[in-house]
Amino acid sequence: MLKANKLFLGIVIVFFILAILSWNIEGGLFVSPPHFPKPTYSIEGNPPTSAGFKLGRKLFYESRLSADNTISCGSCHNQFAAFTHHGHDLSHGIYDRLGKRNAPPIMNLAWNKYFMWDGGVLDLDLQPIIPITDSNEMNESLSCVLDKLKADKEYPQLFKEAFGSTEINTEKLMKALSQFMVMLVSANAKYDSVKRQSGVVFTAEEKAGEVIFIQTCSSCHVPPLFTSDKFATNGILSQQEVDNGRFDITLDENDKGKFRIPSLRNVMLTAPYMHDGRFREIDDVLLHYKKKYNMSDSSIHYLKSFLHSLTDQDFINDVRFSEQ
Repeated sequence: MLKANKLFLGIVIVFFILAILSWNIEGGLFVSPPHFPKPTYSIEGNPPTSAGFKLGRKLFYESRLSADNTISCGSCHNQFAAFTHHGHDLSHGIYDRLGKRNAPPIMNLAWNKYFMWDGGVLDLDLQPIIPITDSNEMNESLSCVLDKLKADKEYPQLFKEAFGSTEINTEKLMKALSQFMVMLVSANAKYDSVKRQSGVVFTAEEKAGEVIFIQTCSSCHVPPLFTSDKFATNGILSQQEVDNGRFDITLDENDKGKFRIPSLRNVMLTAPYMHDGRFREIDDVLLHYKKKYNMSDSSIHYLKSFLHSLTDQDFINDVRFSEQ
């Protein structure tokens, strides 16, 4: 009897483990990388499910979120470029209108305390409202977006599968988008493999670059997320008269010209750079900081080698995140 009970218990444990694994794969559940800090976003308040993730992905690439039905979130956030607007210094909206800032990458948003370059949004569930309603981006009202989705033959059923009801409202719209966006986790670059001690090692140049990075860059771009989620000036002040940055949110004179410090993960893919996209190549950025910190040519060379190790090919090629 004891042996039979142990066998039964063993079978139960195996099925439990398989159920969890299946849940993680089929359910698309959020998994925090072990070397990352605790997420800021309340995963418990909006846990991603396979149905919610599927709906969120469809909405992310849905052009009917814009007034002229041509622009989606994915229009300005291309997966191959770590979800940035590749090659565009400023975001492009409907009727080819230009925004005033560069489209930032979308990755590891579950750890963000602030959103937008000026930190004007504090909750991921609210962030999509800004581009949807901005006159230079999607230029649409939430009420019109909801009407379009309700009139569609597919969306009511997709919302029912995700949230248990065919009702389509703003809260569910935002939560579905969040379920997709929090799953955009980039944590499998060469850098991560090295830190996991999985048998991968830095080259001599990458290792030298890491030392230089820690000495000169890591106070703002803190590993493993490679951002401090704080605000700082980047040494470029000539545009303050047209974009005051964080000041427009806080009205604190000390915040003039400050912008949210971006993550450097996948930085080799996210050109052009800075809040206004003024630097077309990574070499332009490095030259800017070379002058600021009086760095040698060899230091810049090694630093660039290290930055290459932050590119996550798995992330930019993950079919789960592509338009389907």
